[in-house]
Amino acid sequence: MKKNLAFIYASIVAMALLVTGCSDDDENIRVSSEASTQLTLSSTDALELTRDMTGETVLSLNWTAPDFGFTGAVPTYNVVVGVDAATEAEPSRVNVGNVLSKDFLAEELNESVADAGALAGLENEVKIWVEAMLGQEVVAASSPQLLTITGYATTFDLSSPWGLVGSATPNGWDGPDVPVYSTAIANEFVAYVTLVDGELKIRRDNDWAVNYGDTGADGILDEGGDNIQVTAGTYKVMFSLNDFTYSIEPFSWGLVGDATPNGWDGPDTPLTYDSSSDQWRAVVTLTNGEMKFRQNNDWTVNFGDTGADGTIEANGDNIMVEAGNYLVSVDFTNNLYTLEPIDIWGLVGDAAPNGWDGPNVRFTPDYANEGVWILENVTLLDGEIKFRTNDAWDFNYGDDGNDGTLEVDGANIPVSAGTYTITLYLADADNPTYTIE
Repeated sequence: MKKNLAFIYASIVAMALLVTGCSDDDENIRVSSEASTQLTLSSTDALELTRDMTGETVLSLNWTAPDFGFTGAVPTYNVVVGVDAATEAEPSRVNVGNVLSKDFLAEELNESVADAGALAGLENEVKIWVEAMLGQEVVAASSPQLLTITGYATTFDLSSPWGLVGSATPNGWDGPDVPVYSTAIANEFVAYVTLVDGELKIRRDNDWAVNYGDTGADGILDEGGDNIQVTAGTYKVMFSLNDFTYSIEPFSWGLVGDATPNGWDGPDTPLTYDSSSDQWRAVVTLTNGEMKFRQNNDWTVNFGDTGADGTIEANGDNIMVEAGNYLVSVDFTNNLYTLEPIDIWGLVGDAAPNGWDGPNVRFTPDYANEGVWILENVTLLDGEIKFRTNDAWDFNYGDDGNDGTLEVDGANIPVSAGTYTITLYLADADNPTYTIE
């Protein structure tokens, strides 16, 4: 793995620009027509980005301001990243304001090359240049230079055709089935699920054509076998189609500490498995204090952060937290975690469980789809609702016209009594929408 720090020095000097204006005597004002650019790299070593480099500066750029031939013009700058092999993707642009340098953290550069069409896990020939802007117009640009960059995947496809079904599962015998995920070992699978007292089976494609149970309760799967008896709890269900063994063991991850809603005594604030990033995540309101990650609401397995460097260690130091709303993410494979400030969307109204005074019924982000928030199986009364952030009215959406399009401070949304799944689509800030199903 190469972690060489590549320094790019971009020199943007005078480029042609014609500005026409009217003085008192109607004379045109012209700027210098001389133009030249130069971009140099102090290192041409290939750069390999990995998830464990999060927070590390991996690429630094510096440039000089163009000489327009007159004073008073203050351009802003875009750092532009393009990928030669990406035939459909547009280059990505990072606006840095009017400063003359940019330090890329590993995760920032990884996002930029991915947005430009780079393929994760492979070497990509990447072009990097700088644009100078006056208003919305590009008035100068450096010559692009090549750098070989290998990025890492930020989303995973761990889906499989398999699922869990049964009276013990959230959706019963009719499904849809609880998703089961692929693992690093071929034909071995895992699911994380909260069950009730009852029975379950493993089946493929939400269908009974291929299903497995356990005849004899001996820990060996049998095609078409007996239902598997379980008691209520939160579990990790693992099975192998190599030797047809399976296991169902209590398993959960959570946050504990005086910064968390339930303090050091718990129960822990649960983390949910996100298969799109292979991380465990929670959206949570924390107070000033400390916290740790622990397994199964018990201290046998726990992680803190010794050194406050964003990496976790078994039995490590408590993690200091400032009060706020956060998306907490932890990667137990690479021993990394982040606490990202976030606005938490919620449901409020006389039709909502907590009325107009709240607290909000909280939505959960769809981690695989940016800007999508979901509230499942919420029971509403006849009445009205709105959507707002952080249990406050500082920012809220209603629906003028009741057409499925959201407006800031819009009209209350009428609803009928029933149990619904509500989805907010907020990625397009100019056209936010929602569904109630």
